Amino acid sequence: MKTFVIGDIHGHCKALVACLKACDFDYGQDRLIALGDVCDRGPHTKECIDELLKIRHLVYLLGNHDAWALEWVIYGKPAKEWMEQGGAETILSYKGTGMPREHTLLLAKAPLYFEDGNRLFVHAGFDPDLGVKGTPNEIFIWDRGLVASAEQLQKADPNRKFGGYDEIYIGHTPDAFDPGRGPRHFCNVWAMDSGAGYGYNLTIMDVDTKQFWKTNV
Repeated sequence: MKTFVIGDIHGHCKALVACLKACDFDYGQDRLIALGDVCDRGPHTKECIDELLKIRHLVYLLGNHDAWALEWVIYGKPAKEWMEQGGAETILSYKGTGMPREHTLLLAKAPLYFEDGNRLFVHAGFDPDLGVKGTPNEIFIWDRGLVASAEQLQKADPNRKFGGYDEIYIGHTPDAFDPGRGPRHFCNVWAMDSGAGYGYNLTIMDVDTKQFWKTNV
């Protein structure tokens, strides 16, 4: 079994399928760790979730946009802020039928983080001082401080291990200067969001070899 990690998909099914094809992903044997935010902005959230559900060994983490989409499903009324941040596209992708149960369950059961050996996978970040057990839930899906701290310390202390992990993989924060360049590596943090939600690229990486593939959305 190979393990791959993919950044924020944001409703871009064509790019998702292209990434999986490019890395020769085996839907029945390989594992995919999706870092959250399959929902919103792109036009095909429904189709993206359909594709993810075909993967036998899928680890899907909750993102902030997924949490917004769940609120729409639960309460039946979309939040104004969500609609302005791409929620309208998610609703349109379901063509007035609402989100089916299996899609809702994928998001509702999504963990806030996943540990694999001494690797941590999380949508946005966590508090290294508190550890994952003590980090408030909203930090896991909204934080931008972890990647900012790692980038700041990269030159002075490149061997810094936040939280004591060998590797940490996050999404959520795209590269402000070059969103299409693929994963960024600061200290022990790998930032996987390459700007699919803003019309740039989607990136997938083999966590063992660090080979990565990116496709335009």
